[in-house]
Amino acid sequence: MTMITLGETSLPRVGLGTNRLANTSENVAFVRDAVDAGIGLIDTAHTYAGGESEQTIGVAQSDSPAGAIVATKGGYSDARPERLRAEIDESLRRLRTDSIDLYYLHKPDPHVPLEESLGVMKEHRDRGAIRHVGVSNVTRDQVERARETVPIAAVQNHYNLADRASDDVVDYCTDNGIVFVPYFPLRAEGPPAVAEIAQRHGATPAQIAIAWLLRRSPVMLPIPGTLSLEHVQENMAAAGIDLTDAEFEALR
Repeated sequence: MTMITLGETSLPRVGLGTNRLANTSENVAFVRDAVDAGIGLIDTAHTYAGGESEQTIGVAQSDSPAGAIVATKGGYSDARPERLRAEIDESLRRLRTDSIDLYYLHKPDPHVPLEESLGVMKEHRDRGAIRHVGVSNVTRDQVERARETVPIAAVQNHYNLADRASDDVVDYCTDNGIVFVPYFPLRAEGPPAVAEIAQRHGATPAQIAIAWLLRRSPVMLPIPGTLSLEHVQENMAAAGIDLTDAEFEALR
């Protein structure tokens, strides 16, 4: 599988989204199996499954010496500094760690200056409680503003074959070496050509959608969400599909 670099860490270019990950023994085993299968980035958030997603990942990774990088987010509905500090502390406890690999501002708060929210994340980064900072649900201008406060390692926006409103953000990240993480990468049918191209490659339409994203930019790291190890393996195999120029353009 092709790799991508986040900070100093080299990762496979397909990660795992966990917005439906409830805290069950089956899901703890699933996370461990996904990491064993080669998943290098697990994406979660303070809000996912009412906090159970983070808890499940924390249990799954707590006794694993070589776990995946975990990215989480805070500030979804309230990004005031005092609220963000509380959410970061809670995420640290749930994930059973003293340092979060990648922490995103879940979305800018219209009532709080972006610099104030990110200032809290910079404080935690400076003291080692956060290794890398990201921003989510942002415009290109907001990414530029964010970088004036703290180094930005990753940007996570809604992006897939059918929803390309963030094309300019993808291009900006590509030009500046910032990892772009498209969420809901498979929540779209895409153009009619998907089925035909999938048949040609002996692949599923979902695999073609992932292959298109990976071809779209070298900084792309999609995080399809699933609770199935079979789907994890299928999603990761999409990185081995080489679309021709004509196929890429037909999908574009």
